[in-house]
Amino acid sequence: MDETRKPAERAMSKEEICTHLGDEYDRHLGAIVPPIFQNTLFTRKTTDHGYSYTRAANPTIELAEKKIAALEGAEEARCFSSGMAAITAALMTVMEKDCHIVCPRNVYPPTKAFLDDYMAKFGVDTTFVSGDSADEFERALRPNTKAIYLETPLSNVFALQDLRAVSALARSRGIVTIADNSWATPMYQNPIAHGVDLVVHSASKYLGGHSDIIAGVMVGSRERLEPVTHRERGLFGASMDPHQAWLLIRGLRTLPVRMRQHQESALRIAAFLEAHPLVERVLYPGLPSHPQYELGRSQMSGYSGLLGFVPKGSREAIAGLMKALRLFEEGPSWGGFESLVNSPGLWLDEEASRRSGIPQGLLRVSIGLEHADALIEDLDAALHGMKRG
Repeated sequence: MDETRKPAERAMSKEEICTHLGDEYDRHLGAIVPPIFQNTLFTRKTTDHGYSYTRAANPTIELAEKKIAALEGAEEARCFSSGMAAITAALMTVMEKDCHIVCPRNVYPPTKAFLDDYMAKFGVDTTFVSGDSADEFERALRPNTKAIYLETPLSNVFALQDLRAVSALARSRGIVTIADNSWATPMYQNPIAHGVDLVVHSASKYLGGHSDIIAGVMVGSRERLEPVTHRERGLFGASMDPHQAWLLIRGLRTLPVRMRQHQESALRIAAFLEAHPLVERVLYPGLPSHPQYELGRSQMSGYSGLLGFVPKGSREAIAGLMKALRLFEEGPSWGGFESLVNSPGLWLDEEASRRSGIPQGLLRVSIGLEHADALIEDLDAALHGMKRG
């Protein structure tokens, strides 16, 4: 074969990235699972290997970072001790005293609290918008706007923001865009491909997938992320622990198959709930009835297992429904192997519902890896039990 006409190297699929990228079997005596570098420091009397202290860099953490950066189509990633550590670090890389941020009002509540309460102490002002259109973001901009923060879909109301339009708007004004991609994961959405500057994840959710780690990730260009290692991550001591990173890598290996199952089951359950006579409304971007369904199809290639629905019944009846569920445990998180239910809209009065945009009586369910038929049976029995109650 003519050496000058070698075939182009085939791009790795996301499945291959999750299972093999960066594992370097020869380096680790052929171990199919790379070892954990569970140590604080690295000595270098005889070898200058580039490592010094785990708060700055560690081979196990770097392996997780390589996989996630490749999945997101980004140059680099940085792992953090929690999703909130990654979110606050991303915001703090661009914020400065007396600056302005634009953010959807139904963003993850701790993110909203960080901007609205904590950063207000330093003169940072945040305008909260519904996020339904790029025009709304544009109207909210000021001369001192430094960042637009996105979370699409929003994890309580499941509304989307137009990643391409908002990113183009921000870039034209020299404003940084940050997007929380925890819901769709890099399997089904890649905000950087749509122009977003920084992507953050709560890796405690789908990336870990086993409800046994608290972890976060920030993804972006090398230029933006290199200073983060010693500034927002290093100075605040928000580095990931090597054992967390090893568990995260384990979770990533099954991410593609888990997300396919979450999506398949959630699509079935959302359709079942939408047709149920005792359900008033279902909030799920994978349903054609979702008002932003076409936008979702244009920027996502699939859907995760988190959705919301509003049963027809009193507050007390809906509360009883939650307790009657057999397979759904009650809890605030999502993205693990287990199915969960919680109640962001259950006790809202009319004014609080109007102000927040969360429907009264809204239940949020995270569809786990149990068989979809069993979950549907469980929901159906609880709904009919609510009627009897």
